[in-house]
Amino acid sequence: MDAKIDIEVVYALPQRQEVVRLKLAEGATVQQAIDASGLLQRHPELEPGKRNKVGIFAKLTKLDAPLRDRDRVEIYRPLIADPKEVRRRRAEQGKAMKKGGGDAGEEAAD
Repeated sequence: MDAKIDIEVVYALPQRQEVVRLKLAEGATVQQAIDASGLLQRHPELEPGKRNKVGIFAKLTKLDAPLRDRDRVEIYRPLIADPKEVRRRRAEQGKAMKKGGGDAGEEAAD
């Protein structure tokens, strides 16, 4: 008898989160879980390992990583803007960053 493990594959969209629960053979990989989830058929824009990074419980991982019982495989959307590029543009424009948001030159009124 083959041992089975319980896995979740998750893909979060801006409006909703898709969670697929699976029972896979022990020793299954991240790629096998994603393939079995059906998410690639429902979301043809997904390219795990290329355009979309993947992780297990918020820790980046490779597609050939083996899974353990009760792991949650997460497929991440690509970033809209590169945070380093945004900071670089702000620096070029001479805008100082202030913790908590707001304008850099703003002082607290007494």
